Amino acid sequence: MPVRTSQISQGRSGKGVGLGLALVSAVAFGGSGVAAKPLIEAGLDPLHVVWLRASGAALVMLPLAVRHRALLRSRPALLAGFGLLAVAGVQACYFAAISRIPVGVALLIEYLAPALVLGWVRFVQRRPVTRAAALGVVLAVGGLACVVEVWSGLGFDVLGLVLALGAACCQVGYFVLSDQGGDAGEAAPDPLGVIAHGLLIGAAVLTVVARPWTMDWSVLAHGADMNGTSVPAVALLLWLVLVATGVAYVTGVLSVRRLSPQVAGVVACLEAVIATVLAWVLLGEHLSAPQVVGGALVLLGAFIAQSSTPAKGSAEPVASGSPERELSARGTAA
Repeated sequence: MPVRTSQISQGRSGKGVGLGLALVSAVAFGGSGVAAKPLIEAGLDPLHVVWLRASGAALVMLPLAVRHRALLRSRPALLAGFGLLAVAGVQACYFAAISRIPVGVALLIEYLAPALVLGWVRFVQRRPVTRAAALGVVLAVGGLACVVEVWSGLGFDVLGLVLALGAACCQVGYFVLSDQGGDAGEAAPDPLGVIAHGLLIGAAVLTVVARPWTMDWSVLAHGADMNGTSVPAVALLLWLVLVATGVAYVTGVLSVRRLSPQVAGVVACLEAVIATVLAWVLLGEHLSAPQVVGGALVLLGAFIAQSSTPAKGSAEPVASGSPERELSARGTAA
């Protein structure tokens, strides 16, 4: 049956492309902390770094926002929530956290979000959760206890831990809002349009909160120290705007359109590992053996929790996106 064979081949090809895009997104997102921390240590306030990142990316994505301007009338609540939580909230909490605790630890705590999403599904939406998903939550929480070394009286800065948990909660909001948008079927808003408007709204909110007119702009004219090496601050900012935000968001969205959310989410968990490795190589940050084990447990818990959740419209836990998702993606791309 040549038609069937062709469809299977195209499906495998699409999945391979989706996995590649998800990996690119994980690397791009994972490199945000190692670029932001030297800027913060050079004298920029964490909120100012977040504002520069969001505003710069919003300008880059402005053409997409103009193209999908109808979303402002049809989906104002979704755009506002995406801007406040997925853009402003996640970034502000995360960058404030890494100014007080190591990058890898902040990101590992943020990746409790998949477990928190399962809690939302079970107790708020009152939908059943599998035993494997519950096991994933237990592993993630146990790993978090190792990461923060609870036996030593919270060796890390407590406020930094709270801020990292705030980033995790904001990321839960991102998943929930994305799920609501996807339930609309053919009427689902274009994800690139949602991202573009979300960046604009997030940047507008951060302008009020961060007050960029008080920022020491001269910091950008000098170098920033990266583990003993001076790197132009502008180069770090360009990486944050173009790669860690623009490329990361776009490739992440495209990967979800080609994969099920479960598969894309699992690959995205590599962001924490990538960020930890980059922080070790570029910033000289080190984790103790229990913290490394705890980080592995957090990632394993997130993997089990997400992979155990069935894809939408399927009675079985499947890895690839459904035919409806693929058709929707092709229609959107067209």
